[in-house]
Amino acid sequence: MNRFEDTAVLLTGAASGIGRAAALRLASEGAAVFAVDRSGDGLRGTAGLLPPGTGRIHTHVADVSDEGAVVAAVSRAAETMGGIDVLVNVAGVHRTTPIDRLTVDDLRFLFSVNVVGTAVFCREALRHLPDGTGVIVNVASSSATHGNPFTSAYSATKGAVLAFSLSLASEMSHRRIRVVPVSPGTVATPLTSRSDMLPADLDTSYYRRIRAPFGTADPQQIAGVIAFAASPDAGYLTGAEIRADGGSHI
Repeated sequence: MNRFEDTAVLLTGAASGIGRAAALRLASEGAAVFAVDRSGDGLRGTAGLLPPGTGRIHTHVADVSDEGAVVAAVSRAAETMGGIDVLVNVAGVHRTTPIDRLTVDDLRFLFSVNVVGTAVFCREALRHLPDGTGVIVNVASSSATHGNPFTSAYSATKGAVLAFSLSLASEMSHRRIRVVPVSPGTVATPLTSRSDMLPADLDTSYYRRIRAPFGTADPQQIAGVIAFAASPDAGYLTGAEIRADGGSHI
């Protein structure tokens, strides 16, 4: 398929996990992808995985929590690709922290990346996205609508991303720019495999009991959902969450 031929995609969080898989999927379907992440090594690894004869991946190192860096990244993306047709916000951070251990610094960090970074990328990209065909895909989480212990702060940020996306879809309807939040469930990524995700002294039996009927997703499965949401195949879809959680809500 070449659904994204002649399409310029700006994508964050592209150094690993869902972001890497989405960058490769979109490029494999013909897109020019401007891949942003704070890890230069990870971005080079992503670009090195692109099969010959497909789209292009341009890499750019930036911290999405830094407003100035975001403004510069969007400007460079538009200059490099001759415009921006699709924005995909994947970049995010996670914390598993009991409420009695939660610090204000934890909250600020989570919100600065997950919410502020997403919002500023949207603000800046909307200066370039074309009316009628522009698309924004924001990666939220099933945690936005499904309570889990020890993730109240993280869940709050993803709930904010979901609410922000739905309201932005309404605001952009007059420009016919689609905004689609995608909410993955548990995905096997470097972020979720870190040893500090679940501190050793916590009772984690809850997570084993609520395992989704379809188990843990791999990043490529979520990348396929993102590709659909960003493509013309989803041309009548805006302001509606796509929950790709393997059935964890049922």
